[in-house]
Amino acid sequence: MSASRAFELEKLRTGIAGFDQISNGGLPLNRSTLVSGTAGSGKTVLALQFLVMGVQTCAEHGVCVTFEEAPEDLMRNVASFGWDFESLNRNGQIAIVDATPEQGEEMVEAGAYDLSALMVRIENAIRKVNAKRVVLDSVGALFPQFSDANVVRRELHRIASALRLLGVTTIITMERLDEDGGLARFGVEEFVADNVLVLRNRLEQEKRRRTIEILKFRGATHQKGEYPFTVDHAEGVTIIPLSAIELKQRSSDLRVSSGVPELDQMCGGGFYRDSIILVSGATGTGKTLMVTHYLRAAIERGERALLIAAEESREQLTRNASNWNVDFDSAEKEGLLRIIARYPETMGLEDHLLYIQREINEFQPSRIAVDSLSAFERAGTPKSYREFVIALTSHIKKVGITGLFTNTTSMLMGGASITETHISTITDMIVLLRYVELYGVMRRGLAILKMRGTQHDKDIREYVVDGHGMHLVSTFRDVHGILTGAPTYMFARERDHLAEMFGGSQSEL
Repeated sequence: MSASRAFELEKLRTGIAGFDQISNGGLPLNRSTLVSGTAGSGKTVLALQFLVMGVQTCAEHGVCVTFEEAPEDLMRNVASFGWDFESLNRNGQIAIVDATPEQGEEMVEAGAYDLSALMVRIENAIRKVNAKRVVLDSVGALFPQFSDANVVRRELHRIASALRLLGVTTIITMERLDEDGGLARFGVEEFVADNVLVLRNRLEQEKRRRTIEILKFRGATHQKGEYPFTVDHAEGVTIIPLSAIELKQRSSDLRVSSGVPELDQMCGGGFYRDSIILVSGATGTGKTLMVTHYLRAAIERGERALLIAAEESREQLTRNASNWNVDFDSAEKEGLLRIIARYPETMGLEDHLLYIQREINEFQPSRIAVDSLSAFERAGTPKSYREFVIALTSHIKKVGITGLFTNTTSMLMGGASITETHISTITDMIVLLRYVELYGVMRRGLAILKMRGTQHDKDIREYVVDGHGMHLVSTFRDVHGILTGAPTYMFARERDHLAEMFGGSQSEL
């Protein structure tokens, strides 16, 4: 292990969110990296972000050589990310070399098959701004201009070698024809690239999903496999490094109230502050009501709470809460509550994740509720949905707040699985809400399926909902099969209890 570390190549931190994690530190220093992908996969954005982050986070200047887009168009296109290339260029932080086809005669002045003039221009730009980073964007645009593609490959190899001698780290973007074909359209990778990144933009279940894979890092270690990423107008390319997430979250013995006193007693004093709670039940069992209690408990303590709503509007949630004497409007005005309501289909799961993370970091709540988490399953594939849940729960635990997720089960009266996508293993606590049909009367039952790190009540408690919210009452006795949705009596005592509750005689029941 020590010998391999001794020979590990030095790496240049890119500053691109998530990339330095999956690359174990960044791009190999003073080497060239081919970024290959189909149209719309994010190659140019990734490359230009590499230059911008160099200036903003590492005080390293850069050079952009554009082969396809005119400099004016390039600067205009990235302005939506908040990157002011015009100012960076004017301030001598990033130089732009125009090698577009319109400048063809100037680019090959030394001969029809010689790119020496281009290399001279690149070298002058590097020295002018003292660049440490270089981007060659869309070099594939060179090939249609020449009859012999082998000559272009040879010249690009010569340029890449010269850039290494100049002590710069280079990204070369190249378009590929399809997601599973060759790495580069004109077979460039084996000639110019020490490293290869593959960007994919696949269509999965009528939804686009971008991923990045480090296919090759010559002489350097990196994480294996594909990683989802999104192109976001606030941050550009953001990679979600799921396999790089470490189980090093903090743990606390502090408890917080669920907002339902009887449930706190069942939990041994409330939820752990930095735990993830899953409330699972069929539609109408009271999951959103439990969320309302949970949020009220924070508001009454003067703590901030964040609600991510995926199925009900803010106005509907506020109205329903008021029916249970919870004033969401006043809490929002006091800065104790923030409600974000939007349909999951409005964006991809990676974008939802970034949006929620930003809201957490900006608002800094003590607890968050997502109602309902299962609604987000519609916005992606089972794999991407599980990745979304893992990344979200990891971030919540990292910042040390309490998270409560609701999940709607597909079966009305029970079911063999708590969640269809098996996210229950990620959570610290599971609360089951079930309908219980007894003697023609629909009742509700609550059970704590698991609670990590502490003892909890194993009983199935009945709960009722009135104008003040949820109240847990007595335990179901002499009845089994509640969780499976087929309750049956063992003795007559439960029937007597039912008669007492509803004020009728046994004969009437």
